[in-house]
Amino acid sequence: MAVLEEQRIRPRSGQVFTLVALVLAAVNLRLAVTSVGPVLTEIRDGLGMGGAVAGLLTSVPVLCFASIGLLAPRIARRLGAPPVIAGGLLLLTAGLAVRPYAPNSVLFLLLSAVALAGIALVNVLLPSIVKDRFPTQVGTVTGLYTVALNIGATTAAAATVPLTKSFGDWRLGLACWALCAVIALPPWLLMARSSRNGTPATTRNDGAPPIRVIRQPVAWALAVYFGMQSTSAYVIIGWLPQIYRDAGLSAELAGLLFATTSLLGVPLGMGLSALAGRVRSQSGIAVGLGLFGIAGYAGLWADPAAAPWLWAVLLGIVNTAFPLVLTMIALRGRTPGTVVRLSAFAQGVGYLIAIPGPILIGALHDATDGWRAPLGVMVCLMVPQIIAGFFAGRDRQI
Repeated sequence: MAVLEEQRIRPRSGQVFTLVALVLAAVNLRLAVTSVGPVLTEIRDGLGMGGAVAGLLTSVPVLCFASIGLLAPRIARRLGAPPVIAGGLLLLTAGLAVRPYAPNSVLFLLLSAVALAGIALVNVLLPSIVKDRFPTQVGTVTGLYTVALNIGATTAAAATVPLTKSFGDWRLGLACWALCAVIALPPWLLMARSSRNGTPATTRNDGAPPIRVIRQPVAWALAVYFGMQSTSAYVIIGWLPQIYRDAGLSAELAGLLFATTSLLGVPLGMGLSALAGRVRSQSGIAVGLGLFGIAGYAGLWADPAAAPWLWAVLLGIVNTAFPLVLTMIALRGRTPGTVVRLSAFAQGVGYLIAIPGPILIGALHDATDGWRAPLGVMVCLMVPQIIAGFFAGRDRQI
Protein backbone atom coordinates (compact mmCIF):
# COMPACT_ATOMS: atom_id res chain seq x y z
CA MET A 1 0.00 0.00 0.00
CA ALA A 2 2.82 2.39 0.87
CA VAL A 3 4.44 1.73 -2.52
CA LEU A 4 1.17 2.40 -4.36
CA GLU A 5 0.66 5.63 -2.42
CA GLU A 6 4.18 6.76 -3.29
CA GLN A 7 3.54 6.02 -6.96
CA ARG A 8 0.40 8.19 -6.85
CA ILE A 9 2.20 11.06 -5.11
CA ARG A 10 5.16 11.17 -7.52
CA PRO A 11 3.14 11.84 -10.69
CA ARG A 12 1.06 14.44 -8.83
CA SER A 13 4.14 16.25 -7.53
CA GLY A 14 5.68 16.06 -11.01
CA GLN A 15 2.58 17.68 -12.50
CA VAL A 16 2.69 20.50 -9.95
CA PHE A 17 6.36 21.08 -10.77
CA THR A 18 5.61 21.14 -14.51
CA LEU A 19 2.68 23.49 -13.98
CA VAL A 20 4.89 25.93 -12.07
CA ALA A 21 7.49 25.70 -14.85
CA LEU A 22 4.81 26.42 -17.49
CA VAL A 23 3.49 29.46 -15.65
CA LEU A 24 6.98 30.90 -15.05
CA ALA A 25 7.87 30.46 -18.72
CA ALA A 26 4.58 31.95 -19.90
CA VAL A 27 5.05 35.11 -17.83
CA ASN A 28 8.10 35.86 -20.01
CA LEU A 29 6.50 35.40 -23.43
CA ARG A 30 5.69 39.07 -24.10
CA LEU A 31 8.06 40.99 -21.79
CA ALA A 32 10.52 41.75 -24.58
CA VAL A 33 7.69 43.28 -26.64
CA THR A 34 5.52 45.18 -24.17
CA SER A 35 8.39 46.69 -22.16
CA VAL A 36 9.71 48.66 -25.16
CA GLY A 37 6.71 50.79 -26.16
CA PRO A 38 6.37 52.81 -22.95
CA VAL A 39 10.00 54.00 -23.16
CA LEU A 40 10.40 54.08 -26.94
CA THR A 41 10.95 57.85 -26.89
CA GLU A 42 13.82 57.46 -24.41
CA ILE A 43 15.28 54.58 -26.46
CA ARG A 44 15.20 56.64 -29.65
CA ASP A 45 16.77 59.64 -27.94
CA GLY A 46 19.45 57.53 -26.24
CA LEU A 47 20.45 55.60 -29.35
CA GLY A 48 19.71 58.18 -32.01
CA MET A 49 17.19 55.75 -33.48
CA GLY A 50 15.47 56.95 -36.63
CA GLY A 51 11.82 56.50 -37.45
CA ALA A 52 12.52 53.72 -39.96
CA VAL A 53 14.40 51.61 -37.40
CA ALA A 54 11.74 52.30 -34.78
CA GLY A 55 9.11 51.08 -37.23
CA LEU A 56 11.19 47.98 -37.94
CA LEU A 57 11.40 47.34 -34.21
CA THR A 58 7.63 46.93 -34.08
CA SER A 59 7.75 44.37 -36.92
CA VAL A 60 10.59 42.23 -35.56
CA PRO A 61 8.43 40.29 -33.04
CA VAL A 62 6.05 38.94 -35.68
CA LEU A 63 8.91 38.13 -38.08
CA CYS A 64 10.82 36.24 -35.36
CA PHE A 65 7.73 34.39 -34.14
CA ALA A 66 7.02 33.27 -37.71
CA SER A 67 10.52 32.33 -38.87
CA ILE A 68 12.10 30.88 -35.72
CA GLY A 69 8.86 29.18 -34.69
CA LEU A 70 8.89 27.13 -37.89
CA LEU A 71 12.32 25.73 -36.97
CA ALA A 72 11.30 24.64 -33.46
CA PRO A 73 9.96 21.15 -34.36
CA ARG A 74 13.19 20.11 -36.08
CA ILE A 75 15.27 21.21 -33.08
CA ALA A 76 12.87 19.59 -30.61
CA ARG A 77 12.97 16.28 -32.48
CA ARG A 78 16.73 16.15 -31.96
CA LEU A 79 16.96 17.43 -28.40
CA GLY A 80 13.48 17.17 -26.83
CA ALA A 81 11.18 20.01 -25.85
CA PRO A 82 12.45 20.78 -22.30
CA PRO A 83 16.09 21.40 -23.39
CA VAL A 84 14.94 23.62 -26.26
CA ILE A 85 12.64 25.60 -23.95
CA ALA A 86 15.54 26.01 -21.51
CA GLY A 87 17.68 27.23 -24.41
CA GLY A 88 14.97 29.64 -25.46
CA LEU A 89 14.83 31.11 -21.96
CA LEU A 90 18.63 31.47 -21.99
CA LEU A 91 18.42 33.41 -25.26
CA LEU A 92 15.66 35.55 -23.79
CA THR A 93 17.70 36.26 -20.66
CA ALA A 94 20.76 37.25 -22.66
CA GLY A 95 18.80 39.43 -25.06
CA LEU A 96 16.86 41.25 -22.33
CA ALA A 97 19.94 41.82 -20.18
CA VAL A 98 22.29 43.06 -22.90
CA ARG A 99 20.15 44.91 -25.45
CA PRO A 100 19.56 48.07 -23.35
CA TYR A 101 23.33 48.61 -23.28
CA ALA A 102 23.76 48.33 -27.05
CA PRO A 103 25.83 51.26 -28.33
CA ASN A 104 23.66 51.83 -31.40
CA SER A 105 20.19 51.17 -32.74
CA VAL A 106 21.26 48.36 -35.12
CA LEU A 107 22.77 46.30 -32.30
CA PHE A 108 19.70 47.03 -30.15
CA LEU A 109 17.57 45.63 -32.97
CA LEU A 110 19.75 42.51 -33.31
CA LEU A 111 19.73 41.82 -29.56
CA SER A 112 15.97 42.28 -29.54
CA ALA A 113 15.85 39.59 -32.24
CA VAL A 114 17.90 37.29 -29.98
CA ALA A 115 15.40 37.71 -27.15
CA LEU A 116 12.46 37.25 -29.51
CA ALA A 117 14.01 34.12 -31.02
CA GLY A 118 14.04 32.63 -27.53
CA ILE A 119 10.38 33.56 -27.08
CA ALA A 120 9.51 32.00 -30.45
CA LEU A 121 10.98 28.64 -29.42
CA VAL A 122 9.09 28.64 -26.12
CA ASN A 123 5.87 29.83 -27.82
CA VAL A 124 5.76 26.83 -30.12
CA LEU A 125 6.80 24.14 -27.64
CA LEU A 126 4.66 24.91 -24.58
CA PRO A 127 1.49 23.39 -26.12
CA SER A 128 3.34 20.08 -26.55
CA ILE A 129 4.31 20.07 -22.88
CA VAL A 130 0.67 20.62 -21.98
CA LYS A 131 -0.39 17.74 -24.25
CA ASP A 132 2.29 15.43 -22.86
CA ARG A 133 1.99 16.16 -19.13
CA PHE A 134 -1.71 17.12 -18.86
CA PRO A 135 -3.51 15.11 -21.57
CA THR A 136 -6.88 15.25 -19.77
CA GLN A 137 -6.59 18.91 -18.68
CA VAL A 138 -5.43 20.58 -21.88
CA GLY A 139 -7.96 23.41 -21.79
CA THR A 140 -7.54 24.29 -18.12
CA VAL A 141 -3.73 24.29 -18.22
CA THR A 142 -3.62 26.22 -21.51
CA GLY A 143 -5.95 28.80 -19.97
CA LEU A 144 -3.70 29.08 -16.92
CA TYR A 145 -0.55 29.75 -18.86
CA THR A 146 -2.22 32.23 -21.22
CA VAL A 147 -3.42 34.11 -18.13
CA ALA A 148 0.20 34.14 -16.92
CA LEU A 149 1.26 35.44 -20.35
CA ASN A 150 -1.29 38.28 -20.17
CA ILE A 151 -0.25 39.19 -16.63
CA GLY A 152 3.41 39.32 -17.64
CA ALA A 153 2.68 41.44 -20.70
CA THR A 154 0.45 43.86 -18.79
CA THR A 155 2.90 44.16 -15.90
CA ALA A 156 5.82 44.95 -18.21
CA ALA A 157 3.79 47.58 -20.06
CA ALA A 158 2.61 49.21 -16.83
CA ALA A 159 5.78 48.99 -14.74
CA THR A 160 8.59 49.86 -17.17
CA VAL A 161 8.09 53.62 -16.90
CA PRO A 162 7.88 53.66 -13.06
CA LEU A 163 10.98 51.43 -12.91
CA THR A 164 12.81 53.73 -15.31
CA LYS A 165 11.93 56.75 -13.17
CA SER A 166 12.94 54.92 -10.00
CA PHE A 167 16.31 53.87 -11.41
CA GLY A 168 16.79 57.13 -13.27
CA ASP A 169 17.87 55.18 -16.36
CA TRP A 170 15.78 53.62 -19.13
CA ARG A 171 18.51 51.04 -19.73
CA LEU A 172 18.21 49.59 -16.26
CA GLY A 173 14.42 49.87 -16.43
CA LEU A 174 14.48 47.57 -19.48
CA ALA A 175 17.28 45.26 -18.36
CA CYS A 176 15.61 44.37 -15.05
CA TRP A 177 13.03 42.26 -16.92
CA ALA A 178 15.78 39.71 -17.56
CA LEU A 179 15.32 38.70 -13.90
CA CYS A 180 11.94 37.18 -14.77
CA ALA A 181 13.59 34.94 -17.36
CA VAL A 182 16.31 33.99 -14.86
CA ILE A 183 13.66 32.93 -12.35
CA ALA A 184 11.94 30.78 -14.99
CA LEU A 185 15.14 28.96 -15.98
CA PRO A 186 15.86 26.52 -13.07
CA PRO A 187 12.81 24.23 -13.46
CA TRP A 188 13.39 23.91 -17.20
CA LEU A 189 17.08 23.17 -16.67
CA LEU A 190 16.06 20.40 -14.27
CA MET A 191 13.53 19.03 -16.75
CA ALA A 192 16.16 19.15 -19.52
CA ARG A 193 18.59 17.26 -17.30
CA SER A 194 15.92 14.64 -16.55
CA SER A 195 15.34 14.11 -20.25
CA ARG A 196 19.07 13.49 -20.79
CA ASN A 197 19.14 11.03 -17.89
CA GLY A 198 16.59 8.73 -19.43
CA THR A 199 13.20 10.34 -18.79
CA PRO A 200 11.38 10.46 -22.12
CA ALA A 201 11.75 13.86 -23.71
CA THR A 202 8.64 15.33 -25.21
CA THR A 203 8.66 15.26 -29.04
CA ARG A 204 12.04 13.53 -29.34
CA ASN A 205 10.45 10.44 -30.83
CA ASP A 206 6.80 9.46 -30.98
CA GLY A 207 7.56 6.00 -32.41
CA ALA A 208 5.90 6.95 -35.70
CA PRO A 209 7.03 8.80 -38.82
CA PRO A 210 6.44 12.57 -38.65
CA ILE A 211 3.13 13.76 -40.02
CA ARG A 212 3.27 16.27 -42.88
CA VAL A 213 1.00 18.86 -41.32
CA ILE A 214 1.17 21.05 -44.42
CA ARG A 215 -1.05 18.46 -46.14
CA GLN A 216 -3.65 18.47 -43.37
CA PRO A 217 -6.74 20.72 -43.83
CA VAL A 218 -7.08 21.16 -40.06
CA ALA A 219 -3.53 22.56 -39.90
CA TRP A 220 -4.40 25.19 -42.49
CA ALA A 221 -7.63 26.01 -40.66
CA LEU A 222 -5.66 26.50 -37.44
CA ALA A 223 -3.08 28.66 -39.25
CA VAL A 224 -5.73 30.91 -40.82
CA TYR A 225 -7.59 31.19 -37.54
CA PHE A 226 -4.35 32.03 -35.71
CA GLY A 227 -3.52 34.64 -38.35
CA MET A 228 -6.95 36.26 -38.28
CA GLN A 229 -7.10 36.47 -34.49
CA SER A 230 -3.54 37.87 -34.45
CA THR A 231 -4.53 40.51 -37.00
CA SER A 232 -7.46 41.55 -34.83
CA ALA A 233 -5.32 41.61 -31.68
CA TYR A 234 -2.57 43.72 -33.28
CA VAL A 235 -5.12 46.17 -34.70
CA ILE A 236 -6.67 46.54 -31.24
CA ILE A 237 -3.25 46.99 -29.64
CA GLY A 238 -2.01 49.41 -32.26
CA TRP A 239 -5.06 51.50 -33.10
CA LEU A 240 -7.93 51.19 -30.60
CA PRO A 241 -6.81 54.04 -28.27
CA GLN A 242 -6.36 56.33 -31.29
CA ILE A 243 -9.80 55.39 -32.65
CA TYR A 244 -11.37 56.45 -29.36
CA ARG A 245 -9.33 59.65 -29.15
CA ASP A 246 -10.23 60.63 -32.71
CA ALA A 247 -13.88 60.19 -31.72
CA GLY A 248 -13.45 62.88 -29.06
CA LEU A 249 -12.74 60.80 -25.96
CA SER A 250 -9.95 61.86 -23.62
CA ALA A 251 -6.58 60.17 -23.68
CA GLU A 252 -7.16 58.88 -20.14
CA LEU A 253 -10.52 57.31 -21.01
CA ALA A 254 -9.13 55.86 -24.25
CA GLY A 255 -6.32 54.25 -22.27
CA LEU A 256 -8.77 52.86 -19.73
CA LEU A 257 -10.98 51.40 -22.45
CA PHE A 258 -7.95 49.78 -24.08
CA ALA A 259 -6.86 48.35 -20.72
CA THR A 260 -10.34 46.87 -20.34
CA THR A 261 -9.94 44.85 -23.54
CA SER A 262 -6.67 43.43 -22.14
CA LEU A 263 -7.84 42.77 -18.60
CA LEU A 264 -10.98 40.95 -19.75
CA GLY A 265 -8.70 38.36 -21.30
CA VAL A 266 -7.48 37.16 -17.91
CA PRO A 267 -10.70 35.68 -16.46
CA LEU A 268 -12.40 35.05 -19.81
CA GLY A 269 -9.37 33.34 -21.31
CA MET A 270 -9.05 31.00 -18.35
CA GLY A 271 -12.73 30.07 -18.38
CA LEU A 272 -12.96 29.75 -22.15
CA SER A 273 -9.93 27.45 -22.39
CA ALA A 274 -11.30 25.23 -19.62
CA LEU A 275 -14.64 25.00 -21.43
CA ALA A 276 -12.96 24.31 -24.77
CA GLY A 277 -11.01 21.44 -23.25
CA ARG A 278 -14.20 19.78 -21.97
CA VAL A 279 -16.23 19.77 -25.18
CA ARG A 280 -15.60 17.57 -28.21
CA SER A 281 -15.91 20.40 -30.75
CA GLN A 282 -14.83 24.02 -30.31
CA SER A 283 -16.46 25.22 -33.54
CA GLY A 284 -19.40 26.85 -31.78
CA ILE A 285 -17.09 28.76 -29.44
CA ALA A 286 -14.96 30.02 -32.36
CA VAL A 287 -18.04 31.13 -34.30
CA GLY A 288 -19.49 32.86 -31.23
CA LEU A 289 -16.26 34.81 -30.64
CA GLY A 290 -16.28 35.94 -34.27
CA LEU A 291 -19.83 37.24 -33.91
CA PHE A 292 -18.75 39.24 -30.86
CA GLY A 293 -15.96 40.65 -33.00
CA ILE A 294 -18.36 41.66 -35.78
CA ALA A 295 -20.55 43.41 -33.21
CA GLY A 296 -17.60 45.21 -31.62
CA TYR A 297 -16.03 46.44 -34.85
CA ALA A 298 -19.42 47.35 -36.31
CA GLY A 299 -20.14 49.41 -33.20
CA LEU A 300 -16.86 51.28 -33.62
CA TRP A 301 -17.67 51.77 -37.30
CA ALA A 302 -21.06 53.28 -36.46
CA ASP A 303 -19.87 55.57 -33.64
CA PRO A 304 -16.98 54.85 -31.24
CA ALA A 305 -18.31 57.36 -28.72
CA ALA A 306 -21.90 56.04 -28.69
CA ALA A 307 -21.21 53.07 -26.39
CA PRO A 308 -17.44 52.96 -25.88
CA TRP A 309 -17.54 50.57 -22.93
CA LEU A 310 -19.75 48.12 -24.80
CA TRP A 311 -17.42 48.12 -27.82
CA ALA A 312 -14.41 47.60 -25.53
CA VAL A 313 -16.07 44.64 -23.81
CA LEU A 314 -17.04 43.04 -27.12
CA LEU A 315 -13.48 43.40 -28.44
CA GLY A 316 -12.10 42.07 -25.16
CA ILE A 317 -14.23 38.97 -25.66
CA VAL A 318 -13.02 38.41 -29.23
CA ASN A 319 -9.43 38.72 -27.98
CA THR A 320 -9.91 35.43 -26.11
CA ALA A 321 -9.56 33.71 -29.48
CA PHE A 322 -5.85 33.51 -28.63
CA PRO A 323 -6.16 31.05 -25.72
CA LEU A 324 -8.84 29.23 -27.72
CA VAL A 325 -6.54 28.62 -30.69
CA LEU A 326 -3.72 27.43 -28.41
CA THR A 327 -6.16 24.98 -26.81
CA MET A 328 -7.33 23.75 -30.22
CA ILE A 329 -3.73 23.23 -31.37
CA ALA A 330 -3.09 20.98 -28.37
CA LEU A 331 -6.36 19.09 -28.88
CA ARG A 332 -6.01 18.49 -32.63
CA GLY A 333 -2.73 16.54 -32.36
CA ARG A 334 -2.77 12.91 -31.20
CA THR A 335 0.76 13.03 -29.78
CA PRO A 336 3.02 15.73 -28.28
CA GLY A 337 5.26 15.52 -31.36
CA THR A 338 2.34 16.21 -33.68
CA VAL A 339 1.27 19.08 -31.43
CA VAL A 340 4.72 20.67 -31.82
CA ARG A 341 4.48 20.47 -35.61
CA LEU A 342 0.91 21.81 -35.56
CA SER A 343 1.92 24.61 -33.20
CA ALA A 344 4.90 25.61 -35.35
CA PHE A 345 2.86 25.56 -38.55
CA ALA A 346 -0.17 27.38 -37.14
CA GLN A 347 1.89 30.05 -35.39
CA GLY A 348 4.49 30.44 -38.12
CA VAL A 349 2.02 30.74 -41.00
CA GLY A 350 -0.46 32.59 -38.79
CA TYR A 351 2.00 35.32 -37.85
CA LEU A 352 2.95 35.71 -41.53
CA ILE A 353 -0.75 36.20 -42.33
CA ALA A 354 -0.99 38.80 -39.55
CA ILE A 355 1.93 40.97 -40.69
CA PRO A 356 0.04 43.09 -43.28
CA GLY A 357 -3.07 43.69 -41.13
CA PRO A 358 -2.06 46.62 -38.90
CA ILE A 359 -0.08 48.18 -41.78
CA LEU A 360 -3.12 48.00 -44.07
CA ILE A 361 -5.38 49.51 -41.41
CA GLY A 362 -2.96 52.41 -40.87
CA ALA A 363 -2.62 53.00 -44.61
CA LEU A 364 -6.40 53.00 -45.09
CA HIS A 365 -6.76 55.51 -42.27
CA ASP A 366 -4.20 57.82 -43.87
CA ALA A 367 -5.76 57.43 -47.33
CA THR A 368 -9.33 58.10 -46.19
CA ASP A 369 -8.57 60.40 -43.26
CA GLY A 370 -10.94 58.45 -41.05
CA TRP A 371 -11.68 55.09 -39.44
CA ARG A 372 -14.78 53.93 -41.30
CA ALA A 373 -12.95 52.14 -44.12
CA PRO A 374 -10.42 50.44 -41.80
CA LEU A 375 -13.15 49.32 -39.40
CA GLY A 376 -15.26 48.09 -42.31
CA VAL A 377 -12.30 45.92 -43.33
CA MET A 378 -12.06 44.54 -39.78
CA VAL A 379 -15.76 43.61 -39.84
CA CYS A 380 -15.14 41.73 -43.09
CA LEU A 381 -12.03 39.98 -41.71
CA MET A 382 -14.13 38.46 -38.96
CA VAL A 383 -15.82 36.31 -41.65
CA PRO A 384 -12.71 34.27 -42.59
CA GLN A 385 -11.90 34.05 -38.88
CA ILE A 386 -15.34 32.51 -38.23
CA ILE A 387 -15.00 30.08 -41.15
CA ALA A 388 -11.49 29.00 -40.18
CA GLY A 389 -12.52 28.66 -36.54
CA PHE A 390 -15.44 26.45 -37.50
CA PHE A 391 -13.20 24.01 -39.38
CA ALA A 392 -10.34 24.21 -36.84
CA GLY A 393 -12.72 23.42 -33.99
CA ARG A 394 -14.24 20.24 -35.43
CA ASP A 395 -13.69 17.06 -33.41
CA ARG A 396 -10.81 15.44 -35.26
CA GLN A 397 -7.14 14.69 -34.62
CA ILE A 398 -4.06 14.15 -36.75
